[in-house]
Amino acid sequence: MSWARIMAPLSGGQGDAAAVAAGRRIAEPFGAELACVYTPADVADVMPWMGEGFLGGVQTTALESLKEATAAGESNARRAAEGAGYAKTRFVSLQTPVWAGLSAESRLSDVVVFTADPSRGRGPLAEAFQQMVADEQRPVVIAKGELKIDGTVAVAWDGGKEASRAARLATPLLEKARRVVIIAAPKASSRTFDPVRLCGYYAARGVEAEVQVLTDSGDAAPAILGAASAAGADILVAGAFGHPRLQEFIFGGTTRTLLNSDSPSLFLSH
Repeated sequence: MSWARIMAPLSGGQGDAAAVAAGRRIAEPFGAELACVYTPADVADVMPWMGEGFLGGVQTTALESLKEATAAGESNARRAAEGAGYAKTRFVSLQTPVWAGLSAESRLSDVVVFTADPSRGRGPLAEAFQQMVADEQRPVVIAKGELKIDGTVAVAWDGGKEASRAARLATPLLEKARRVVIIAAPKASSRTFDPVRLCGYYAARGVEAEVQVLTDSGDAAPAILGAASAAGADILVAGAFGHPRLQEFIFGGTTRTLLNSDSPSLFLSH
């Protein structure tokens, strides 16, 4: 398995350089294309409150200001993409309808890369993050600090559908890792599962992994984060939004705990 196209949504803001740098660190070991996709605010989203056939000076001024901000943002995003210094970088500027364009680009990408802020609901790409993970169900990497591909990768495993999808889709990443640790907390799960079977799945694909079974019976997320930290994990692979999204949003959930942690970086799939 390999990855051929890594996508980094950009907003034209200060976080773009970090997103591009993270995208390059993933793309380079695979010789993959790095698609830097400028994702501006969509003019179509502000049209309803302006009303049909608006002619007022305030509305016209607002629309012109939005167009100017979009152009400036595109220029900033393009500079960030060029700053990657990576030969296989491609810049894409989305037009109205922006969300449809973003979906189309993500469906032709192997992984979508974000920094921590969008995953925590901050900044102009927060909705794009939710769209990629929950709606498009694309695998995403959340880079927290400098992303390291060839270090230690931990895989959170509970035998469920979301964890299984993440574990399988992350296989190319694990092939580049120096060490792979499967972390399981069976006493914190309602499922019955054997983490050694995942170890066998990876072994059949040339990935050597070790298994760590936790004895915690409470909330799995802090235990998994603690074990990942103790293992020196640079990236944690996990399933996202195993419970209904509204319930996760209101009550927190494992996904929210992982997103709000300062480290490690995450590979998530829903």
